[in-house]
Amino acid sequence: MQPFTIHTGLAAAMLQDNLNTDLIIPKQFLKTIHRRGLGRHLFHDLRYRADGSDDPAFVLNREPGRSASILLAGANFGCGSSREHAPWALLDFGFRAVLAPSFADIFATNAVKNGILPAVVAPEALLALAALSGELTVDLGAQEIRAGGATFPFRADPWARGILLEGLDEVEQTLRGIDQVAAFEQRRQGTAPWL
Repeated sequence: MQPFTIHTGLAAAMLQDNLNTDLIIPKQFLKTIHRRGLGRHLFHDLRYRADGSDDPAFVLNREPGRSASILLAGANFGCGSSREHAPWALLDFGFRAVLAPSFADIFATNAVKNGILPAVVAPEALLALAALSGELTVDLGAQEIRAGGATFPFRADPWARGILLEGLDEVEQTLRGIDQVAAFEQRRQGTAPWL
């Protein structure tokens, strides 16, 4: 997994609350176990008209939204079902960070496991960031966002922060403790050889 330390990119603002996982990636696109290609279906029901054409009013269908890698969102982002396809679609579109006042727990965990930072930002800071134009810099080490000469703090779960800074997926985390795993297996073999 690619580490997340400092990321600079354009932001797209979708500040409505309760953007659920079915809005992020609708159920009809969950037929794959592949992570690539889901970005074109991100926010499908909001992004496209009934005839399949782009809705020009939707933020991701115009610049800077088309090139955004930071999403500004409302409270309770990622609520709904626990589909891992939601962070897959965000990442495939190009998002590396979602800034919101709060996140659904399962979505936040899935996002971190896929290299996306779910950063908790105060609502007034999100409004100020949405009003700025240009690039934002998200610094996970300092837990701050820099834009337009201003600095805004954010919170990241300590577990998430460590995982993202080091870029460790679950297998890599387990391999870091491989000596302890081997020692445990050796002890267990001595106490329960029938296993």
